[in-house]
Amino acid sequence: MASSSIPKTMRGILVEKTGGVEVLQYRTDLPVPEPKEGELLVKNDYIGINYIDTYFRTGLYPTALPVILGRESASTVLLSQHPHFPPSTPIVWLGTTAYAEYSAIPTTHATPIPASISPLHAAASLLQGLTALTLVEEAHKVEKGDIVLVHAAAGGVGLWLCQILRAKGVRVIGTASTPEKRQEAERNGAGVTCGYGREEVLGVVKKETNGEGVKAVFDGVGKATWEVSLGAVGRKGTVVSFGNASGAVEPFAISKLSVKNLKVCRPTLFNYIYTPEEFEKYTNELWKLMTEDKFDVKIHEVYPLEDVKRAHTDLESRKTSGKLLLKP
Repeated sequence: MASSSIPKTMRGILVEKTGGVEVLQYRTDLPVPEPKEGELLVKNDYIGINYIDTYFRTGLYPTALPVILGRESASTVLLSQHPHFPPSTPIVWLGTTAYAEYSAIPTTHATPIPASISPLHAAASLLQGLTALTLVEEAHKVEKGDIVLVHAAAGGVGLWLCQILRAKGVRVIGTASTPEKRQEAERNGAGVTCGYGREEVLGVVKKETNGEGVKAVFDGVGKATWEVSLGAVGRKGTVVSFGNASGAVEPFAISKLSVKNLKVCRPTLFNYIYTPEEFEKYTNELWKLMTEDKFDVKIHEVYPLEDVKRAHTDLESRKTSGKLLLKP
């Protein structure tokens, strides 16, 4: 596309102050960004919605305002001087300002979409799939025969974790809020599921591990499940706290860990894909899971961009299962 045919304004979601979904402003007059040297101008085709977007919206994670939210998108390259990303290339990328028709992005965390994968499924997979892969490879490297606990097992990351862990020969105990979600988690690899109640979770863990506790807990819920996670993990086990869906974990005395010689990890994806080599390694592994191993990519709903308030409300209600996407 010639630069002369690119519009001057675009539709997008602007946040000028932090708060609830009411601060998500659908605008039709935002300026189309001008790419800096080394950046690409892309037209966003499918935009991923992630819990981290709600953290920036509410102010849990501070950011400069005003801001356009959004951390990932499947897009089409419009303007580029990069030999690996010529115009018209379909790509998927991680970055910022995705909740808009157009984004100017660095190439650091961008990659062409394989021909065998649709832009829809690429957008639904990148951030959450890479998160799950790096959690089980780096935050806590699982081994065949392990028993682990996955909270929110029917969520976006949770379903990826269930599939990956099953493929690695790991038995998953999954928590989810409804019978329907528990069935979805089991279809995707959880060996046994239960609700979130403390006694229910600890009872299932005790039964499944003969009282020893799980090797690791993958906890994207945060505040509401933290104490349950500490109770469920076995001696010398690991609690991987990677999300704050219910709020941030409150400060705690580090001496609590000595009761069972526990390890706690609080990772973020971008520190595992910091180098180009790391990003390439994990994206290639993700594409292999999708194309050769036929992993399922569950999409909850594709929302029109102007329905972003409903999308955030649905996500935070914990009634969804799988990936939520926006379509500009």
